[in-house]
Amino acid sequence: MIARSLVAICFLCFPAAGPIASSAHAETGIASVYGYKGGKTASGERANPGQLTAAHKSLPFGTMVKVTNKKNGRTVTVRINDRGPFIRGRIIDLTPAAASQLGFSGLAPVVVSSR
Repeated sequence: MIARSLVAICFLCFPAAGPIASSAHAETGIASVYGYKGGKTASGERANPGQLTAAHKSLPFGTMVKVTNKKNGRTVTVRINDRGPFIRGRIIDLTPAAASQLGFSGLAPVVVSSR
C-alpha cells in the first residue's frame, strides 16, 4: 500500500518525466543509399538526391536526426521526408548527398539519434 502511494506521488510530482524521457530516440542498424530524382516522397515533396534528407519507417516527417557512421565516426544531420526502408535489417535510407558526407556508398552500419 505504501509503495503504491509513493509511486502515485512520484507521478503527480514529476509528470514531465515520462514525455521527456521518451522523446529521445536512438537506433543502431544498417543505412542504405537511395535517390529518386524528381519523384514524390511520402511527405509529398519532390525527391532531391542532393539534399540532406532520409526515409524512416516511423519518425514523423520533418524530424531532424543525427546519423553516425560506426566505421569512421563521421556524422550528418538529415530531415525525415519519406518512408522506408522496406528491407529487413535496414533502419534508414539516406540520399546520396547524406551518404557522401558519411563517407559511404551502398550500405553502412550507423547510429540514428533524435531529440
